[in-house]
Amino acid sequence: MTKAELIDALAGKVDLSKRQLGEIVDLVLNEIRDALVNGEKVQLIPFGSFVVKERQKREGRNPKTGVKLMIQARRVPAFTAGKGLRDAVADSKKRTVPKKR
Repeated sequence: MTKAELIDALAGKVDLSKRQLGEIVDLVLNEIRDALVNGEKVQLIPFGSFVVKERQKREGRNPKTGVKLMIQARRVPAFTAGKGLRDAVADSKKRTVPKKR
């Protein structure tokens, strides 16, 4: 699902214009981004949590040449699904996946 598809889906459920919904979605995503930039954890119970993880400096290889190189330490965003989301996805698989013969 793309952001535009999300906005279209929401438009059918609330009495707001697609433009207003687009602005709301942008505001929510910007707030999540700003919190992560500031090192905060964002919890959307029961959906999940966004956190910033620290990756250590490590040795890697150029896959084309095989030359060793150092990959610098960095901060990366991570998402952990909440129980409600995990359960919903697990239940949907039981209902929609056809059995293999």
